[in-house]
Amino acid sequence: MSEVEQTDGAWAGAGRVTFSPSATAAVEALLDPVDAELTHRYPGDPGTRQPVHTVYVPADAFTADTVVDWGRQAVEVLEAQAGTPAALAEALGIPFDDLITEVHARVRAKLLREPIEDLRIDFEDGYGPHPDAEEDAEAVRVARLVAAAVADGSAPPYLGVRFKCLEAAVRARGIRTLELFLGTLLAEHGTLPGGLMLTLPKVSHPQQVSALVRLLADFEERAGLPAGRIGFEIQIETTQAILGADGRATVARLIEAAEGRATGLHYGTFDYSAACGVSAAHQSMDHPVADHAKAVMQVAAAGTGVRLSDGSTNVIPTGSREQVSAAWRLHYGLVRRSLARAYYQGWDMHPAHLPTRYAAVYAFYREGLAAAAARLSAYVAKAGGAVLDEPATARALSGYLLRGLDCGAVDPAEVTALTGLDRVRLDALSGR
Repeated sequence: MSEVEQTDGAWAGAGRVTFSPSATAAVEALLDPVDAELTHRYPGDPGTRQPVHTVYVPADAFTADTVVDWGRQAVEVLEAQAGTPAALAEALGIPFDDLITEVHARVRAKLLREPIEDLRIDFEDGYGPHPDAEEDAEAVRVARLVAAAVADGSAPPYLGVRFKCLEAAVRARGIRTLELFLGTLLAEHGTLPGGLMLTLPKVSHPQQVSALVRLLADFEERAGLPAGRIGFEIQIETTQAILGADGRATVARLIEAAEGRATGLHYGTFDYSAACGVSAAHQSMDHPVADHAKAVMQVAAAGTGVRLSDGSTNVIPTGSREQVSAAWRLHYGLVRRSLARAYYQGWDMHPAHLPTRYAAVYAFYREGLAAAAARLSAYVAKAGGAVLDEPATARALSGYLLRGLDCGAVDPAEVTALTGLDRVRLDALSGR
């Protein structure tokens, strides 16, 4: 028998010093509350679909036909400027190959089937100041249209409103609009739709988030809704939302102040850039101040279940063929850049942005499909290969495939054929 022998299922050696039972018990007592806090603060991905974009439409421009109209306009510009895969490749300045042929077909089908994944009806900057009676009536009208769209199945998967912020000058107006919208929607629909999204803009202090939590909790109690039913997105548009006056990073404090209600962090390209003193000609999603802000947002949100969205470009694809092509190339490149940096959502401001949004997203997921599937299959089979992946990478690979499935870039049958895994297994591997 060797010097070290097995005794009662544990290894013990002659003269070996071991930890005392009291020491290990003390460790458990010390770390039990830490375990509970980490579980509470970092629950992981919620396992739901994240839209690839958010479309913002001013409240007074929103109608029952908005989604259909955007889809129609997007198809028209696609057919006029890039009616064939070769024309799309030329317009975007990318190679014409089998990938772009597949992408072109899928983009067109997406625009016909589901042109908008997430719609935000805007009562803030896109809407501007209006007489109170006018905005009151608009909030009620919008809520009734949303209720009708949800009831008849014409609503996009996610939709809601952005109301005015909680700064002193517009606080009462923002609260009134939110109150009218939620109250009317609940009365008309009988409940709040599952895809309801609310956006709180221009947050500059955690107490503004706490204030919204207080309002929503009050509404839930008075309406007989479950506590915590209504979540919201936090829009990062001020420098104070990134770095507070005390020198502390603010984003994590905003998430904490939301008390589990925060669903997303949305970067506001132009307000934030202007606050940093960036001149109008250089305000863009790829400016260094934007990259810094989004990196802080990304780290603060990691593991919390709060999702990150990039901002928008204000260069609209209109005018001559050359002007449309230039705007498309810019937008396509910016979306691809965001995806590579794990910003899986962004804003779109015009119907002509939709073709390049989906072209960029679909190319991103389709061009990496075979490699991701092969690596994930090798990981599951423990077969090794050219890359030795770990569980964290397997989560990333399965998450990549799931995002492609959610937006329509890839199909369940082809993912299963390449990996041998169904949706349930992919969800499990991704940690959803």
